[in-house]
Parts: sequence; structure tokens; C-alpha cells
Amino acid sequence: MEMKESDIVNNFQAQRAWFRSGMTRNIEFRIESLRILKNAISDSEPEILEALRQDMGKPAVEAWLSEIFMTIREIETAVRDLPRWIRPKTVPTPLAHFPAKSRILPEPYGVALILAPWNYPLRLLAGPLIGALAAGNCVAMKPSEIAPCTSSLIARIIRENFDQRHAAVVEGGPETSRALLELPFDYIFYTGGTRIGRLVMEAAAKNLAPVTLELGGKSPCIVDRSTDIEKAARRIAWGKFFNAGQTCVAPDYVCVSREIEDDLVGALSRAVSEFYGEDPVKSPDYARIVNERHFDRIMGIIRGDIAAGGAGIRAEKYIAPTIIRNVSWKDGIMEEEIFGPVLPVIAYGDIDELIGEIVRRPKPLALYLFTDDGKLRDRIVRDIPAGGVCINDTLRHLSNPHLPFGGVGESGMGSYHGKKSFAAFSHFKSIMERGMTPDLPLAYPPYKTSLPALKRIMRWLG
Repeated sequence: MEMKESDIVNNFQAQRAWFRSGMTRNIEFRIESLRILKNAISDSEPEILEALRQDMGKPAVEAWLSEIFMTIREIETAVRDLPRWIRPKTVPTPLAHFPAKSRILPEPYGVALILAPWNYPLRLLAGPLIGALAAGNCVAMKPSEIAPCTSSLIARIIRENFDQRHAAVVEGGPETSRALLELPFDYIFYTGGTRIGRLVMEAAAKNLAPVTLELGGKSPCIVDRSTDIEKAARRIAWGKFFNAGQTCVAPDYVCVSREIEDDLVGALSRAVSEFYGEDPVKSPDYARIVNERHFDRIMGIIRGDIAAGGAGIRAEKYIAPTIIRNVSWKDGIMEEEIFGPVLPVIAYGDIDELIGEIVRRPKPLALYLFTDDGKLRDRIVRDIPAGGVCINDTLRHLSNPHLPFGGVGESGMGSYHGKKSFAAFSHFKSIMERGMTPDLPLAYPPYKTSLPALKRIMRWLG
């Protein structure tokens, strides 16, 4: 149910007042809030799986792994480690300030806003929510209206388990997002496309609100001739066609050594058949495109030398897992992030030219490399900027809560997951405390110490 603009403002003011009461700073309160979230998600598992099926045709296994399991595990990590994360950190103090001690204290920003996308509508809302609650913030969340069943369910789960002054879901479309962005939130976390990300950052700048932007981009996958082709193909096909390609870190395109191009394309085609059968429309393990608009957009870029797939059924929002070979860097399919089950294959001969082509483009959210060549691995990791790198697999780096996840440049700014989620929603306050012992006369005017002498003293004191 879409919230009126006046209600959005009132909710924000109520959350700001509640934050100032100090309730959310209590560590026991934070841990209990996380446990409530975990139990609410666990208890609603059948409903969540059904909502995801209705919105996107998500297979239960994919939905549970990517949306529920990863979320529950991250909550458990936060509950276990929060007492350590929240502890003030003592840091050294230069002798020049003696007697003094210094520490860094994490504190919540205040009232945070989370704008979540539709492709993983629970996980990509709950992930930052975990960090916001752990850090002690109040939170307003807007799930995507493009996944209406999941949005409605999330709103109900939060409403039934949390005080709205602490955590509230605001449903609605673009107008609701604009109304939210007019408010002086203390922190904004946005996941979605680069174009809207620019608008979010522009709105945040008006209130000087810090932001985390989790965007996207064309994530390359490089396949070297030294790799195991069959294993590489299975792992690439799994990562690309998981959730019907609607994953921000899905391999957007494959760059393969020309010597093994035919072998890899054949192995990719076999992997698709193994995963989804000869007719994937009948597979219970293959998701659907979220709506007709995205279906039309994706079908519009399928052209050229189609090695597998290519078919679509608009009424079912089904697009077959598609592989296109003989793609060039200048083809239209290489202009924007695909965000669908279409995999272009580019053959390369010279690794220097390949690296040059990739680095001339915006920095990707993920970089994938399949190789057994250690020197090549080190060079690719060093020379190609990316938000994250996964070697000899795809997507897996997201599931490690100890690895920060985030983009760089047009693929985003800031990072989260695990402790990084807590850090994203925390301000790290620097504190120095000095004793009231007599001061050295040279510290104050009139200055009686010569500059050369002062330099020698300060170097000695460090």
C-alpha cells in the first residue's frame, strides 16, 4: 500500500525522535532486533518463497539459497560478532600529546534510508538492514514496486515485528522514492542501476548525507586456454543463468582465448542442456523475467550468431538461456548491462589488447577469470580495476561474509556484507582525552622557541 507524502514525513520525524531517545544504542536492544528479524524471516519462509515465485518465477532452491539462507547466515554473524564490532578501539597517541589516550568509537548515523531493487527483493533489502540495525540506527526501507508480492510481504513482516519508529517499510513507486529523497536522512543506501544512482547521490548531496551506492555494469569473464573448459563452462553457465541472468554480478560477457572458443561455446551449450533440459521453458529450475518491459528490452538485443537459445515467450516472460558468439566490442549488446539470460562471447588473441579493451570501459562490479596460469592471474587482478574478483568460479565471492562487497566508479561506491555492513552504517568517532598536568610553555604564544629547535623537538616526540 503506497504511503502518502504527509505520512512519509511524519514517519521520518517519529523515527528521528525515537533515535534521539537513545533506545537503539543499547547493544542488547540491537541484538534482540536482529534476532527478531531472523525469526520473522525463518517463520515466513514458505510465504517468501511463494512471493518470489509469483514475482519472478524463482525456483525454490535458488530463492532459498540466495534470499533466505544468505540473509539468515549474515544475521547470525552479526549477532555473534556485534559485541566485538561495537567495542571502542584504542589507538596509539604521539608522545607530543602526553599525557593522553586515544580511541575510536563507532556510533550510529541516526535515521537511515534503504532503497532496494527487485531482482533479489528480500536479500538486497535485508542485507543493508542487518548492518543498519546492528549499528544502532532507525531505518526506513523502500522495496521495489516491480516485485509487488515480495514488497507487500516484507512490509507486513516488518510491520508485525518492529515498532515503526524503529524500522518501517514505505511502499510505492518512483514518486515515493522522490518524496523520501527530499528528507534529510542521515545515511542513504541504494542498490540499483547507475542512472538512478546518480539521482540518489544528487539528492543526498542537498542534505550532505553520506551514501552507499551498489550499482552494476558489464562484468567481464575471461577464459584462458590453460583452464579446464568443461568445469569453467558449468560455473559460467550457472552464474550467468541463475535467476535468469537478473543478477548485478552475473558474468555479462565472456572473453575467451581464440584457440578454445569453439570448445567453450560447445561446453556452455552442453551445460545449459544439463541444467535446464533441451527445452528450458519446462524446467522447474529456471526463473522468469520480472516483467514485459524488461522482456522486450532483452529480446531486442538478441541478434547475430546465436549458438544456443534465442527464443522467448512474452506471455510467460520466458527467455531461453542464450549464447551469442562472434560478438565484437562495437556491437550494440556491448553498450549496456544485459541483466538477462543472454551471454555474448568475444574471442581474443592478444591478452594486452584484451586488457586494454576492458580497462577503457567503466569499472565493473565483478571480474571473473578462469585460468591455471599464476602469472596471468596476478596480472589480471593487478591491471583490471573491479569491485571484486572471483577466480575460477562466478558469484561465489558474494557468499563470503568476510569479503566486503561493493563497486568502484560507475559500478558503485562503498561496500557491505558482514562487518562491513556494520561499518557502512556507523560513524567512527575519534576521541582524544588528555590529562590536566602542567602544559609545556613552548606550546603557546608568545612563542619563545626558534623554529629549528621546535622541529628537532617535534621529530624527537614523534
